[in-house]
Amino acid sequence: MKWTQFFTPAQSLNYNEAESYISQHPGEEITILDVRQPSEYQESHIPGATLIPLPELSDRLTEIDPEKPTLVY
Repeated sequence: MKWTQFFTPAQSLNYNEAESYISQHPGEEITILDVRQPSEYQESHIPGATLIPLPELSDRLTEIDPEKPTLVY
């Protein structure tokens, strides 16, 4: 089973659309998922983002609330 089966397909958002979406939805309403490497996350990340590096994602899916929209970058 592939991890992509757990996600609903969605369109991509550009920077401005993502920024607007985040500002309209307080932190508790959405999950912001950073799938980059820890060094990239430490250098800079969106406030409130959860770090789950892409190679670990399939083993850590239970950490993502399936009831909330998830923005992945």
